[in-house]
Amino acid sequence: MPHITLGNNLQALALIDKYYGEHKEARKVLLAHSIQVAKLAVSVASHAERTEAVDLEFVETAALLHDIGMLYTDSPKLACFGDKPYICHGIIGAELLREEGLPRHALVCERHIGVGLSVEDIRGQGLPLPHRDMSPQTLEERIIAYADLFYSKTTPGKRTAEKVRSSLARFDSKKVDIFNRWHQKFQT
Repeated sequence: MPHITLGNNLQALALIDKYYGEHKEARKVLLAHSIQVAKLAVSVASHAERTEAVDLEFVETAALLHDIGMLYTDSPKLACFGDKPYICHGIIGAELLREEGLPRHALVCERHIGVGLSVEDIRGQGLPLPHRDMSPQTLEERIIAYADLFYSKTTPGKRTAEKVRSSLARFDSKKVDIFNRWHQKFQT
């Protein structure tokens, strides 16, 4: 697996420090998770690059920033004491990154939850999110969402593909089908 250090990604480190500098515990949770996701995403992207063009630098930076909005959610287990439900961390992160001039990275924040959220998912589950498709659209977005599925912020270690499937099955068998297609394509 690739060696990822934030020292090699000063843009991501600067943004994380900007928003999390005063929030040491939340920063620690964010970095531990995001570095794991970035390592797997870069490994998957490097493998995928043999058959398709992949922007590896973008994958690394976007993976490191994909959960930047979690600080503003009410998630005490993650040392985050904001006023929004956790499901909103993607759109919050997207807003932050758009304000930072990173619209492409913002889309990763918005589209990385699970295997993506459709308008039907948002309406049907009564989620406090805008009614628009928030499913990964690009190869890079799918790679980051896929890598994110294997790591929890609260449980150490990498999940098995079977645990990912089991988690997704609680929502919809279509979500498992999407994961299975990604897993067939992305497993290294």
